Amino acid sequence: MKVLLQTQWMVLVLFGSCAFAQSQTAVDTARGVDDHYNHLKSFKSAFTEIYQGPGVSKTESGTLWLKKPGRMRWEYHVPREKLFLIDSQTAYFYVTGEPQARKTAVKNLDDLRSPLRYLLGKTKLEKEFEGLSLAPDITPIQPGDVVLRGIPKMLKDRVSSVVLEISSSHQILRILIQGVDGATTDFRFAQIEENVPVQDGLFRFVPPPGVLTFEDNQVAQ
Repeated sequence: MKVLLQTQWMVLVLFGSCAFAQSQTAVDTARGVDDHYNHLKSFKSAFTEIYQGPGVSKTESGTLWLKKPGRMRWEYHVPREKLFLIDSQTAYFYVTGEPQARKTAVKNLDDLRSPLRYLLGKTKLEKEFEGLSLAPDITPIQPGDVVLRGIPKMLKDRVSSVVLEISSSHQILRILIQGVDGATTDFRFAQIEENVPVQDGLFRFVPPPGVLTFEDNQVAQ
């Protein structure tokens, strides 16, 4: 009986130690990401966006730019040209060839891409996500990357979980968003360039000749 109790105690200690080590690894990884992005002033990357929902599946790709403070530009090139832009105060969405562009105040924006504008200079993953932990059940795209999972506090009504794939240099290479409706949006980043020269004019929306801009409280794709 004494041996059995000792064995059970050792199992509990080992299990607790493993859980603690896992938690520490998730915390350390998150803090590494925070430190990395909080030292950046600009960011450029190729991206692929994969959406899968009830009866819908689509893949798009293009180029993403970020610049402090809170500016972002998503240029979609495939399968069609379109633009999603935030200039710190206002968000714009325009599909090339259409007669109208939409805009809305950032404070009214309901879009899964918008939180990324805070990636530079204000990153604090532990404050943004509840239950941030390792996700060993998800195989990383790049061997050796760390995968984290958490519930975004600001999007809990729309998102059930977010998965982040983190490289050894603390770059975010993938963001997999699971919606409460069962849909998934998978952002993958490649050809990343950091602290590259980016003109402020890139985040200023100038409608093409003849294109009207109108207010829309729900700018999204």
